[in-house]
Amino acid sequence: MPGFVDAHVHIESSMLVPTEFARMAVVHGTVATVSDPHEIGNVLGIKGVDFMIENGKKCPFKFYFGAPSCVPATTFETAGATIDVADVDYLLQKPEVKYLAEMMNWPGVLYNDKVVYDKIALAKKYNKPVDGHAPGLKGEQAITYINAGISTDHECFTAEEALDKLKGGMKILIREGSAAKNFEALIPLMNDHYEKMMYCSDDKHPDSLMDGHINELIKRSLAKGIDLFKILQAACINPVEHYDLEVGLLREGDSADFVVVDDLEKFNITQTYIDGTLVAENGESKLSHQTCEHLNYFNVKEKSVEDFLVKESGEEISVIEAIDGELITNKLILKAKIENGYVVSDLENDVLKIAVVNRYSEAKVATAFIKNFGLTKGAIASSVAHDSHNIVVIGVDDESMCKAVNLLIKEKGGIVAADSEKHKLIPLPVAGLMTDQDGYKVAKDYIEIDHIVKEYMGSTLISPFMSLSFMALLVIPSLKLSDLGLFDGDKFEFV
Repeated sequence: MPGFVDAHVHIESSMLVPTEFARMAVVHGTVATVSDPHEIGNVLGIKGVDFMIENGKKCPFKFYFGAPSCVPATTFETAGATIDVADVDYLLQKPEVKYLAEMMNWPGVLYNDKVVYDKIALAKKYNKPVDGHAPGLKGEQAITYINAGISTDHECFTAEEALDKLKGGMKILIREGSAAKNFEALIPLMNDHYEKMMYCSDDKHPDSLMDGHINELIKRSLAKGIDLFKILQAACINPVEHYDLEVGLLREGDSADFVVVDDLEKFNITQTYIDGTLVAENGESKLSHQTCEHLNYFNVKEKSVEDFLVKESGEEISVIEAIDGELITNKLILKAKIENGYVVSDLENDVLKIAVVNRYSEAKVATAFIKNFGLTKGAIASSVAHDSHNIVVIGVDDESMCKAVNLLIKEKGGIVAADSEKHKLIPLPVAGLMTDQDGYKVAKDYIEIDHIVKEYMGSTLISPFMSLSFMALLVIPSLKLSDLGLFDGDKFEFV
């Protein structure tokens, strides 16, 4: 049958450069991705996007990219670069760039922001689709957003919201990633709306990429009793036709991009072919490991414990409530735990300190508090912090938080779990987001650090590091923390 396409993914979230992502993905029958490079775009601008395109060309896997539409994602945070209208024009003219990437600035669409509409106009000029990003938007607002020319959305977390957008003419992507999991909520729509649906992972950590990709969503869809040909329409045909990809669909004259499975119940991928070449067989990748240049942007000195102190300013504090398996958060007002005039983590009520450290220049550390991470010791930190990719850290004490942040500054990026006694770190030397190390080794290291955070440090989340990386993502409601302060994603203003 035709090979599978991930219809929306940020390759950077796998922590692997494109060639290494491909090595692992082909084993699961994936032959192509529709990839939004706005993570590296926020760090390095169009230089970063060009890096992704060129690195992807070093292997036979079919990478297709979008021109990032929102770099920086908002004006309420510090990013490493800007991708302006002229940059979008430059990128959309590239044959590897198939679409204008997710338009996260939905308020800009609704309220006629000139820059937003200039970028959409360029996509129309080059006859390339515009991807959406409009969590929770329904009714008249959704129609206004769709009518601007935006054709997809991968952010629906209820069937009602997805149906509303389908009726408005949008195509809906069923997202099942390492943090956001919407498959169960949206799969009932597949029977009646398969012609306007696709599958995507959005963000996929290396351990979960080792286990499976779009093939897992196909298996789960089959288990729900959905017709195989409806599933294959969403997994193979719809993304190829929507984005005009040069991916074969087993038609006469097509490239030989296809997979072989053992049977239609177990659905194990036995072979994957791209352009007629066998790239994976029986769980083994035929693609070679390659190293690359380590582009990066880190310009910050190590921090002191005092940088993380929070002075008392009243009995109550605003608290981010993380929701396991979701990118959205809740807003809470809780009683502050105060010691010696400072607000501190309240382990008894699972309210921990969170901080965001600007990695592009020297600046004051932004601090707040967060509930539901469950840590009982130490701190976890990451330079993968959507979308601006400053350093985000959560911890039970200031010493551990400071240690974790300084380890990342020294390495110029990565993820780390640390307490006063020990630490485990995975370096990410490419833009502070990715590594060119062997993907299977990175996956094993990730499983180890994930185990430490859960078993030794006490986190109760499915994917603590993936959830951590979204706590600075201001465009997803309701309460997040940027390097400039605590931000209300519903009102689009600082708290």
